[in-house]
Amino acid sequence: MTAELRETRQRLRAAESAEPEPIAIVGMACRYPGGVRSPEDLWDLVRGGGDAISGFPTDRGWNTDELFDPDPDAYGKSYVDQGSFCYDATTFDAAFFDISPREALAMDPQQRLLLETAWEAFERAGLSRAALSGSNTGVFAGVGAHDYLSVIGNITSDVEGYVGAGNLGSVVSGRVAYTLGLEGPAVTVDTACSSSLVAMHLAAQALRQNECDLALAGGVAVMATPGAFIEFSRQRGIAPNGRCKPFAAAADGTGWGEGAGLVVLERLSEAQRNGRTILGVIRGSAVNQDGASNGLTAPNGPSQQRVIRQALANSRLSTADVDVVEGHGTGTTLGDPIEAQALLATYGQGRPEGRPLWLGSIKSNIGHTQAAAGAASVIKMVMAMRHGELPESLHIDEPSPHVDWTAGEVRLLTETTAWPRPDRPRRAGVSAFGISGTNAHLVLEEAPETEAAPPTPDSAGLLPWVVSARTPQALRAQAQALTDHLAERPDLSPVDVGWSLATTRTTFDHRAVITAASPDTLHTALKALATSQPHPALTHTTTPLSNPHPTLVFPGQGSQWVGMGAGLLETSPVFAARVAECEQALAPYVDWSLAEVLRGGVDAADLGRVDVVQPVLWAVMVSLAAVWADQGVTPAAVVGHSQGEIAAAVVAGALSLEDGAKVVALRSKALRRLAGGGAMASLALSQDKAEEFLAGLGDSAAGVGIAAINGPGSAVVSGPPEQVQHAVSALEESGGRARLIDVDYASHSSQVDEIAGELHEVLAGISATQGEVAFYSTVTAERIDTSTLDTAYWVTNLREQVRFADAVRQLLADGHRVFIEASTHPVLTVGLQEAFDEAGIEAAAV
Repeated sequence: MTAELRETRQRLRAAESAEPEPIAIVGMACRYPGGVRSPEDLWDLVRGGGDAISGFPTDRGWNTDELFDPDPDAYGKSYVDQGSFCYDATTFDAAFFDISPREALAMDPQQRLLLETAWEAFERAGLSRAALSGSNTGVFAGVGAHDYLSVIGNITSDVEGYVGAGNLGSVVSGRVAYTLGLEGPAVTVDTACSSSLVAMHLAAQALRQNECDLALAGGVAVMATPGAFIEFSRQRGIAPNGRCKPFAAAADGTGWGEGAGLVVLERLSEAQRNGRTILGVIRGSAVNQDGASNGLTAPNGPSQQRVIRQALANSRLSTADVDVVEGHGTGTTLGDPIEAQALLATYGQGRPEGRPLWLGSIKSNIGHTQAAAGAASVIKMVMAMRHGELPESLHIDEPSPHVDWTAGEVRLLTETTAWPRPDRPRRAGVSAFGISGTNAHLVLEEAPETEAAPPTPDSAGLLPWVVSARTPQALRAQAQALTDHLAERPDLSPVDVGWSLATTRTTFDHRAVITAASPDTLHTALKALATSQPHPALTHTTTPLSNPHPTLVFPGQGSQWVGMGAGLLETSPVFAARVAECEQALAPYVDWSLAEVLRGGVDAADLGRVDVVQPVLWAVMVSLAAVWADQGVTPAAVVGHSQGEIAAAVVAGALSLEDGAKVVALRSKALRRLAGGGAMASLALSQDKAEEFLAGLGDSAAGVGIAAINGPGSAVVSGPPEQVQHAVSALEESGGRARLIDVDYASHSSQVDEIAGELHEVLAGISATQGEVAFYSTVTAERIDTSTLDTAYWVTNLREQVRFADAVRQLLADGHRVFIEASTHPVLTVGLQEAFDEAGIEAAAV
């Protein structure tokens, strides 16, 4: 028992002495006064000395003429007619979130604003809706007043049934989690002015305790009524000109503001492992309470000192390790001196010579944004660390005479100051104190240095840029926003832009794809999209959200070329790994190296051998599907053309990789027995026209039949070589289009009967199962049970007509709208587009 107790104590000491896990900030988004709609906007505002104070909004039903009275004793009036407002807080894109107009009207604007900001925060972190859905992601949202309920009381009964969920504090966080499918903790925090900083503290704790893997944290404040102005006018607590003057002699009250600010948080080790862009780091934080101070709403200096020291202890840092504090700094004559004295007693002591603690407050720029105030301070400090500069705080005529500034080394930021990096990372403290008495302090550190990423290679071929939105208007707006962003960042690689657009953005039903090889063409086509102009590199499509997953299309023979896999083998570990698995699966049946063939180690003649080209194409298609899956593109369905069905069966999960290799290798070996005895050709004719044309040729086309229907105007014929050649010549002479296919046998014809017995023998034992992905057969032209893909099926697949066009029609009828050809060269996209046009259905084929 003593030994067990000793071991337990040792483990406890080890846990207590262990470094706490730093928390990475991997995304930020905000809406604040002054037209601020992004962290960059906020930085531009504070860096430029912007003052966002302005008049009362005119679209909230406030009777501003009756509301204002300069007499501070006037009942029900405000002696202030200035504040910091988000003037677009009354607008909301309800349809974007699938919220009805009635429900949106019943929702507190704080819920609306937070929902929009949450979407932007995750998007800026490179996290799509699909990636987040079902994830262990937490939401910690700070919110204070809920005065929208008094506004709802004046609205008709149309909103009944939605008012409760639209105004409950708990739903502020819950609605974000519900809308994005987040399954971690969802917590609404109300500690008044410290709410958003307390939310970040709780989020960091939850991440460290593995209660969630990602966390969204911050706060929101929207004043639906002028109640805050009226109440604080009675208390003489508002500055007459509506401006906060933090720590200044001129301080004469706070100035009310509103906004929303959110950060996306992840454990630092996980963020680095996941390749996130790390904007900053939360080293530590702490929360406490004033307790029984000199008044319920009065700040408590000793409690503020304790929360600062606890945050530093949790960060394993000393006061000298922090360069600046973004203070609460509301501009009140009571609160500011108490806060300043607490900072002087903590951070102001034991500092290196010549390195005072700098002190400022963003409230001088945007007012006191209440439950969103701490988030604004954090975003400001993260941006300041990234730019190496400390912006000035406004409206400070001189330091407050109610503070003994000689008691420690603390200096006010009365002018913009360079923030050089000392012999350690830049660090900042952030404070927030609630009127409830709940105090919070957070210690930020700049992002760890990382090795410079190797330059992204220039694209050697066509590059896609995908832009999508919920409406055509929004699609144009997205294109314009991207155009503006690229103008500001000309250093961005077109390859990186394309990758981010394809993998980190949620895909909506209105889409445009720009496909070009040159950056100039990409940019020109993007501008054309923004202005609703046509461009040859630009393709539009509309895809229903009911079936967002694509259909993977696997072609038959004909897409091969020497060296077709060399580039991907070098640049895609996923492709290379899957090719290696395919090579191992093929090894019992072939005497050549798959990797060598893909790298161009054979000439065109050897690649043309059916027993080489078909297994190689099969391996490439299976491996390309793995690459798509690695990028988050999982198919809803698969369809294969001729031998492409073997790859489709493997990707659908119907055949094992080993059975797929056996079918393609042994079947193609058997086909060599037919070499020289047949031919195939492509005719630009519909099925009916092709049958009529062949019938008209009479005996000169004896034995020639339709092998495949690829589209409404595309047929493939097979048969004896001379007769197939005659058919091609005859169609060309009549003005039609035709071409011979580079094969010397006649698949999907009676010639296959010569090897049918051998195929049944060598393919005996093939075992198929019910796959996880819908399999559309081009033998039956319908979705089939994949457990029927046995030996007999693969003989029939080679013998019978390929009904590809009919299978595509069935896919369209079943609601599939996105088709991706997984091949080394597109050979079926024209037939697919013809099928879309024939059906009058908007769909996309790439």
